[in-house]
Amino acid sequence: MSRKFVVVALLALAGCAGQPVVFDPNAPPHPIEVQILAFNDFHGNLEPPAPVEIAEPDGTKRKIQTGGVAHLAAALTQLRSGHYNGVTVSAGDTIGASPLISANYLDEPTIEAMNLLGLEFNSVGNHEFDRGSEELKRMQSGGCAKFTRRAPCAVEPFIGARFQYLAANVVQADGSTVFPSTGIKRFGPVTIGFIGMTLKGTANIVTPSGVKGLTFVDEAATANALVPALKAQGADAIVLLIHQGGKTAQFTAGNSCDGLSGDILPILSKLDPAITTVVSGHTHWAYICNGTAETGAGRLMTSAGKNGYFVTDIRLNFDRSSHQLIRQGASNVVVGNGEHGTDAAAQALVSRYAEAVAPIASKVVGHLTEKAGTDADDGESAAADLIADALLGSTRAPENGGAQLALVNATGVRIALPAGDVLYKDAFAMMPFGNNLVVMTLTGAQLKAALEQQYAIPLEAGRTRPAALAPSEGFAYAVDMSRPEGSRVTDMRLNGKPVSPSGRYRVVVNNYLASGGDSLTAFTKGTELTDKGVVDLDAFVAWIAPGRSPPRPDRVRFLP
Repeated sequence: MSRKFVVVALLALAGCAGQPVVFDPNAPPHPIEVQILAFNDFHGNLEPPAPVEIAEPDGTKRKIQTGGVAHLAAALTQLRSGHYNGVTVSAGDTIGASPLISANYLDEPTIEAMNLLGLEFNSVGNHEFDRGSEELKRMQSGGCAKFTRRAPCAVEPFIGARFQYLAANVVQADGSTVFPSTGIKRFGPVTIGFIGMTLKGTANIVTPSGVKGLTFVDEAATANALVPALKAQGADAIVLLIHQGGKTAQFTAGNSCDGLSGDILPILSKLDPAITTVVSGHTHWAYICNGTAETGAGRLMTSAGKNGYFVTDIRLNFDRSSHQLIRQGASNVVVGNGEHGTDAAAQALVSRYAEAVAPIASKVVGHLTEKAGTDADDGESAAADLIADALLGSTRAPENGGAQLALVNATGVRIALPAGDVLYKDAFAMMPFGNNLVVMTLTGAQLKAALEQQYAIPLEAGRTRPAALAPSEGFAYAVDMSRPEGSRVTDMRLNGKPVSPSGRYRVVVNNYLASGGDSLTAFTKGTELTDKGVVDLDAFVAWIAPGRSPPRPDRVRFLP
C-alpha cells in the first residue's frame, strides 16, 4: 500500500467524522517516548504502612492511606497502560529495616514481590548491606545458604532477584564491584544507560561487619568515569540511580522542589552533563526537580519518598531522527489504598507470609502505661531512653557484663510505641536491626570522647539539633553547641556523681556502635569486651514484659 493512499484514506476517515484535518508533510515526526517508573526506600513494606500526612501546594495538610505491594503493583500496571517503551527501577533500600513480615524471612518475600511487579534495575542502598555482602549476593542469585541467625527459605524456596542489582561504587578487595556498575536498556532505536550506586558514607551507617572488605568510593567521580563506556554502547541518555538525596522546604504531595538541600547537591554539581536524569533516595523525601539551579540546566532529579507511598512516572522524549533527548518530565503518583486496583499475585504472596508470621507478630510481649514517643530530629526521646534502660537492665548483672550505663543511637529508633499492650511486631518495628549487646570498659575520658564525636557531626538538612546518644537511667550529661568541637559535652554524671576522666566504667552499646558505626570510632577503644549473644530486641522485650512507664527524656540537657 502506498504512502499516498494511506494519507488519502486517513483524510477521508477524518472528514467523515466531521473533523478538520491539516496535513503538513514537512512536520517533524513525533518523538520517541520512554517511560521510567521509579521508587526508592521501599524497606520491605509488603503490607500498607501507617497513614502519612502530606501537604498540598496550597499548604493544606491531610492524612492518606497509601502503599502496600499489592497496591504498588497495580498502580505500576495501570501507569504502564498505553506505553510501549518502559522500564521500572529503584534507588536502593528496597530491603532492610523492614517490617516483621519481610524481615523475619530475611526479606525473601520482598525480593519475590519485586520480581512480580517487574522491577528491572535496583541500585544498592546502605540497608541492602545490613546482613552483609554475602547475604546480599544471595538476594541476587537465590538459594538457601545460611548467612544469618534466621533460617532462609522458611516458607518457600527462594529463587532470587530477577532484576539486576547495580553497585558502581562498592569495590571488593580484588578491585571488582560487588555487582555490575551499569545496565543497558534498548527501546527500538533509542538506548538508555543506567548507573547504580549507594552513598559513599554507607560504611559509616552500617554495622562494620556487614561491609567488611568493601570500599565505598566517590559517587560523582565513579559515575563520570562510566559515561564513556555507556556512550560507546550507544547510550542516548544516562540515568543515575543513586541512594543519596535531599529534602525540600516542606513535605508536599511529592512534586515540589522548593528549598532543596542536602548531601545530594555536591554530587549533582560534579556530574557529567551526559547524566541527564537522577533517581535518588535515602532521605525518604518525595520531590521532583527539573532543570533547577541545584540540579543543573536540563537535568531531572526525582525521589518517591519511602515505603511505597508514591511511584514516580518519568517520561523521556527523544528525537526520532537523531535520538537525542529533547525533553523530560516527571510526577509522583500516590499509590493509594486500592484506587488503582489490587494485584492478585502480589496479594497472594503477602497473604502467604502474613499467615506464616501471624503467630509471632500478634503475641503480646509487654505493656506501657503511656506512649513512648520519638524525636523528629533523632534527639533524646522517651523511646530511646526506654531502650537504653532495657539494655542496661539486661547486662547489669556481673555474669552478663556488669554494665553501669547504656547508650543508644537515637537514629536507630524507628517508631514510637503507643500506650497499652505492645505486640511483638510493633517492638520489632521499633528496633528491627537485630544487633548484639556489647559491654566494654571505657575510661571517663574515652566516654566523653564518644559523646563529643556525636555532637561534632554536622547537622543534616532540616535538623535543629544533632542526633543523640540516649543514656540509661542514672547517667546524664549536658551539651553546649556554642563551644568548640571536642569541648561541647559537660557535666557527665553517673548516679549523681561526676564522671572522672581516669575512672573506668562498664558501658553497654549495640554491636553497631561498638564497631564504630555512625563514625563514632571512640567506642572501638573499649577494652574487656563482653558479648553474650543477647540481641537488643530480646533485651527490650524482656524489659517491658512486666509493664513499664516510659522515662521522661531529661537525661541530655542542652545549655543555652
